[in-house]
Amino acid sequence: NVANHAYTILLRRQKPIYSILVLEGMKGYVLFEATNAQVVTETVMGFKHVKSTVQGMMLFSDIERFLVSKPVIAELSVNDIVEIVAGPFKGMRARIDRLEVARGEATIVLLDTPYQLPVTVDANYLKIVKKTEGGG
Repeated sequence: NVANHAYTILLRRQKPIYSILVLEGMKGYVLFEATNAQVVTETVMGFKHVKSTVQGMMLFSDIERFLVSKPVIAELSVNDIVEIVAGPFKGMRARIDRLEVARGEATIVLLDTPYQLPVTVDANYLKIVKKTEGGG
């Protein structure tokens, strides 16, 4: 990827770039912390997929929301459709029946089974597939 390629060039050319940041929420952008914009332009010059550069300064508050992780359970609500990403039911879909915020657990009903099977799992094992309006 672009960040790894830039890092390799940095090591070779010893450019004064302090950090390279790729944020999941900002697809297509690589952020560089450097002494000036010219250093970054020289570093990424000739990269195959770099179309242009946006020069300027960013405040920490601009990217803070991408860096501070919220607990998964804070985004879940009753009746959301989720996918289980770990554990014995990995890959299965389920509907959230109840949330235990204090314990970080969710009681889910598996959708991929012929019968309703309520299971309590760690909320970190869940990924939202479809958010319901209003929730429980």
